[in-house]
Amino acid sequence: MIELNKLSKIAKRGKKRLGQGHGSGRGKTAGRGTKGQKARGKMSMTFSAGNLSLVKRLPLIRGKLRNQSILKKKLPVNVKFLNFLPENSEVDLDFLIKNHIVKEDVKETGVKILGDGELKIALTVKLPCSKGARKKIEKAGGKVEN
Repeated sequence: MIELNKLSKIAKRGKKRLGQGHGSGRGKTAGRGTKGQKARGKMSMTFSAGNLSLVKRLPLIRGKLRNQSILKKKLPVNVKFLNFLPENSEVDLDFLIKNHIVKEDVKETGVKILGDGELKIALTVKLPCSKGARKKIEKAGGKVEN
């Protein structure tokens, strides 16, 4: 026997059926309210009824940094996290992904090694480094090839 509480859920909600008479609950004005420009023909999504449009209200950003939000920044990885790697290994992006220090989606942005923490093992780093990180890597007996 089929029970209502054991039926599978339907994820999609059906489309509103407009213009199907008063019994549908959307008779007469079909959910558009009364009168006015929006109650009549097709309206664009950007229509704002006599107000200044949203696009024109936003600030106009000029200059060479106008695409700054689009530019992707490198993921910072501190020197202290490199202590978990085997000694005398060559550190590049694939090596960091293989050793689970960074995730695979970092390939498109890249990684930069920063100097927070101490490094106790010698490594050969083939990634961009800050000045402080470079000093700490060389102090631990490693080298930076970039």
